[in-house]
Amino acid sequence: MAGKPRIAIVGAGMGGLAVAATLRQAGFEVAVYEQAGKFGRIGAGIQMMPNSMKVLRRIGIEDRLRDTAFAPYSHLNRKGDTGEVMRELPMPESLYNAPYLCMHRADLHDALLSVVPMDVIYLNKKLTGLDQKGGQVTLSFSDGSKATADAVIGADGVHSIVRDIVVGPDTPIHRGRIAYRAVFPASLMDRDIGRSRTKWWGTDRHIVIYYTTRQKSEVYFVTSVPEPAEWLTKESWSAKGDVKELRAAYDGFHEDVRAVLGACPDCHKWAILERDPLRTWSDGNVVLLGDSCHPMTPYMAQGAATSIEDAAVLARCLSDVAGDDIAGAFKRYEAHRKPRTSLVQGLSSANTWMKDGSYDTSWLYGYDAWNADLDRPADNSQEAWASLKKAS
Repeated sequence: MAGKPRIAIVGAGMGGLAVAATLRQAGFEVAVYEQAGKFGRIGAGIQMMPNSMKVLRRIGIEDRLRDTAFAPYSHLNRKGDTGEVMRELPMPESLYNAPYLCMHRADLHDALLSVVPMDVIYLNKKLTGLDQKGGQVTLSFSDGSKATADAVIGADGVHSIVRDIVVGPDTPIHRGRIAYRAVFPASLMDRDIGRSRTKWWGTDRHIVIYYTTRQKSEVYFVTSVPEPAEWLTKESWSAKGDVKELRAAYDGFHEDVRAVLGACPDCHKWAILERDPLRTWSDGNVVLLGDSCHPMTPYMAQGAATSIEDAAVLARCLSDVAGDDIAGAFKRYEAHRKPRTSLVQGLSSANTWMKDGSYDTSWLYGYDAWNADLDRPADNSQEAWASLKKAS
């Protein structure tokens, strides 16, 4: 091929836009295909840890996020009933050379859109097929249109059509847990919820609470509660929850938790479904990124963060392509990333991260996707692996 490969990206979520931004910075021509007809402001918060903020810094949106996001003093873990502190990890910027920010998901999405021109994003494009021939990939869409590229990145989330094409359809795992979530005005509260992002641990459930704006004008919470999910057969962010049921589920928790839930006007709920690590992330010139290849529970706040890491590593691997060896670049990306994301998947599923002082956090938050050695698996904590094996 003449010049750098032309890259098609399926999905315009956090991972898709992040990889579009990193590839454009590296001089690649990209086209992003999104099945939705427009971008909406889904009511949910998101945490960006130092490991993902280092990528966003290079993309050029760190200052924009700092202007609007809440910067927690610490990861604070408390017992759900008494409020006793179980572990607190202060998160000054100097600790891992990048800030820790909490924000509304839409604010992060808008920031990423600010560095990816709309003229390379095509809406209402639901993928129906991929065909690899002669070093090119043809994408087919439900509206009857087609597009061609030298390579395709599947960043189309937990319901990835690209994944189904690459590795075949899979069945998500339901472990009997559901999540409630809501974003609402802090003015509805009768108290300040504090300067930290707080996770309140119960015996069989938890709730994470934090502000999403620098002005502390919005409160967000997300829970994990044991409940059968026959009512919901797949992940959905739009199903409405019953606030009275939610409050009852946390009736025995600390008054600060009950105050947040008491002020909450409405909520959403969804089944927490999981998938085991995939055997492969690529097939020829087609590769997966983010939730499409390593979906994980929200318990470590690393779903979007690891997809953003993926974006930087994938851009680096493609920039190093020798000749037309796109498939080789994709295998190198997978070899470096898969050990790290598999560990995070497992730890997140176990839901023990930061519960006490036993975990080293430097391997997770200190990772730098721009400077990591791509010819070695991403550094992992041997202690974390040991803890995961013990838990399983």
